[in-house]
Amino acid sequence: MKTFLSCALLVAVALVPQSRSFGHCEVPCGIFDDGARFAAMMEDSTTILKGINALQDLAGTPNPNNINQMGRWITTKEEHATKIQHTIAQYFMAQRIKPEAENYVEQLTKAHAVMVAAMKCKQAAEPATVETLNKAIGEFKAAYGKGP
Repeated sequence: MKTFLSCALLVAVALVPQSRSFGHCEVPCGIFDDGARFAAMMEDSTTILKGINALQDLAGTPNPNNINQMGRWITTKEEHATKIQHTIAQYFMAQRIKPEAENYVEQLTKAHAVMVAAMKCKQAAEPATVETLNKAIGEFKAAYGKGP
């Protein structure tokens, strides 16, 4: 009976949908890949730009299919902007930026700029918002250096 319950529990856990997370857990495992986080944020930024460009193209010819695609692109660009915000908040600010860092305030200021730039990408459909986001990511990466 105990074996049956164990197997049933494993099957139940396997069937529960798992959310995909591109950030990092908050378990103190000590396994960090800062470079991968920066690469993921730049990939998200590229997706946001692609979405903005698609929105601009689709807006010229309003028809049901284009309106549907526009809705999907809006959702996609906002999801990728949110991923960037989560990476900054949950990975860098919660785990990697340390108060004892020599440039702690600069790191926090630059991280905050990335979060604001990502928010602006949600609010607008202008390529300039992505340019600002990319610049903010680059400036944060420079301030962050190689990490703790």
